[in-house]
Amino acid sequence: MTVTEGRVPVREGQTFGGTTRFVKYANFVKLPHTVFALPFALVGVTLASYRAPVTIVMLGWVVVAFTSARFTGMGFNRIVDREIDGRNPRTSMREIPSGAMTVREASVAVAVSSALFVYSAWSLNALCAVLSPLALVWVCFYSYTKRFTRWSHLVLGVGMSIAPVGGYLAVTGQWPSPWWMPLVLSLAVTTWGAGFDILYALQDEAFDTANGLFSIPVAVGQARAIRLSRALHLATVVSLAVVGLATDGALLFGVGVLVVAALLLYEHSLVRAGDLSRLDAAFFLLNGVISIVFFLIVLAERLLRGAGWGAAVGVAT
Repeated sequence: MTVTEGRVPVREGQTFGGTTRFVKYANFVKLPHTVFALPFALVGVTLASYRAPVTIVMLGWVVVAFTSARFTGMGFNRIVDREIDGRNPRTSMREIPSGAMTVREASVAVAVSSALFVYSAWSLNALCAVLSPLALVWVCFYSYTKRFTRWSHLVLGVGMSIAPVGGYLAVTGQWPSPWWMPLVLSLAVTTWGAGFDILYALQDEAFDTANGLFSIPVAVGQARAIRLSRALHLATVVSLAVVGLATDGALLFGVGVLVVAALLLYEHSLVRAGDLSRLDAAFFLLNGVISIVFFLIVLAERLLRGAGWGAAVGVAT
């Protein structure tokens, strides 16, 4: 959690020092937060590899598509929220309110990333191409939700959940059987993302209340917000277990679910109502570990079970 003395702004956590163009754009979209959903996109790719081969080119387009979609969503949010960010000591040093980036420059960057995402989707298959505009609309729509609903956290979670489903469809090009498996995988990421976003919003409870913004902490207070976050993360674990059953996951997949459960339990042990001193560690470090470790375990199981990535990635590109 960012600490401020009075109204003196301090650079946010998970940002880079320096003034180069790369640093500016990396901080503009909080590049380190890519570790949250990108591994889940690769989980979708891994699960799809049981149904269809994965090529190096395909994998590259998945990464490009995810990165450009995330850049679009985060960049659009920074543009829409620039006045709000400027009033909040925690966010006033972001690129637009601090003057490091103009609105025009940010808008051009978002337009380019949007075009790159659509092109990446078309480069994958027809289904991804058709769905790509809907994905962009949703990730941009999130930026307005805290102005009128406390459930903006769920809207963000749904936006994140596009990653694993998109990764799966990028490989197969068609909806799988059982038809509900991607929806449960989406539910797992939705509840995970919404749960930790509620925790993240705890630090802005006073500011959001004073500025007429909506969030779960504002609506129900810290203690109830934390309990709701715990309930959402319980749903995450259950949903991942169901995905394992639907995809004939073996022992390692089950271990992955247990690891996620243990890490989420530890995450919640770090955050208490009235004590947010360890919130930054709970938000960034642990959730980054959760997504990366779960992906690596799912990938390890796929490699141990046969052809999959080991042979499929070797298919001619």
